[in-house]
Amino acid sequence: MNGVARGQRMDHTPWQWGQHLAVAAAYGACYEIARYLSFPQWMLTAGLRLAALLLLPRRYWPALALGEFLPLLESSAANAPDLGIGWAISASVPMVVLWMAIMTPLRARWSLYDSRGDVRIPMVLVAALGVSVVTAIATLLTAEAAILNGPDGSWPDPNTGPLGYFMAYTLGAYLGALTLTPMVLALRERFRHLRGVPLNLQLIARSPLFLDTVRWLLPMLAATTWVAINTHDETLRQAARLALVLPVLGMAWRHGWHGTAIGGMVASMALAIVASIASPGLLAEPGTIRVEAIMALAISGTLLVRVRAPVARTAHQASRT
Repeated sequence: MNGVARGQRMDHTPWQWGQHLAVAAAYGACYEIARYLSFPQWMLTAGLRLAALLLLPRRYWPALALGEFLPLLESSAANAPDLGIGWAISASVPMVVLWMAIMTPLRARWSLYDSRGDVRIPMVLVAALGVSVVTAIATLLTAEAAILNGPDGSWPDPNTGPLGYFMAYTLGAYLGALTLTPMVLALRERFRHLRGVPLNLQLIARSPLFLDTVRWLLPMLAATTWVAINTHDETLRQAARLALVLPVLGMAWRHGWHGTAIGGMVASMALAIVASIASPGLLAEPGTIRVEAIMALAISGTLLVRVRAPVARTAHQASRT
């Protein structure tokens, strides 16, 4: 019997290693895409990282570290001659490893779902804020290592102090986390409420959430984004950026926190596009920081307020209509 048990363990071990390698490869590929699309005002990698740490069992966390480490190692080795060995060492540390110090006690204390099977939105927001602060501190230290290796040892924008960069990095990580994580959790919950109904394009096309997204959310955000990018009036640009928050509120009113998740994702993407085009190279531009703060508060507030909305009924309507 011991021999059989040993044989079973030996057969099972390669399968376990294969699972971990598959998770590492899939996460690494998604991380590379998210990192390519990210910039300091909007760290999409934060949303991917937080969703993975919330949904995957803890036994797969080392695979996440491996999947994030390999792309960082390649980038650090390529840029070490220009930015210094100190920067290369700091930049090669996977951020997901630092996040585990926050997520481990949170996951141990609270489950992602409550006794009724609903997502604990407050827990998600606390996790997003905590890991965003960790991200800001780690990013500042990594940037400082590169600056000390530079010719003058000063920050790119002398008018912005460390506190300004800290706020910018924190907001960028927090908004990036709110861009992806709620959307992933909302879609996962809606699929669960289908209760065996096969998912197909016809079902998606008849979903009220999808119809509202296509009919008025995307057109409104596209028009507002166009105005914010093309206008030369700074007051009008700021008003257009602030107007990006309004569709989030409308989606929350109609579809609960699922609407907030989808509306917040698209609105955050629109704000990121405006920031990258209208204020290129300005990390802590005051107008962008203010709008990012308002957007983060709007998404967080509507997630909390509308989390008690009849999500199950909404999902049922999506499968029935």
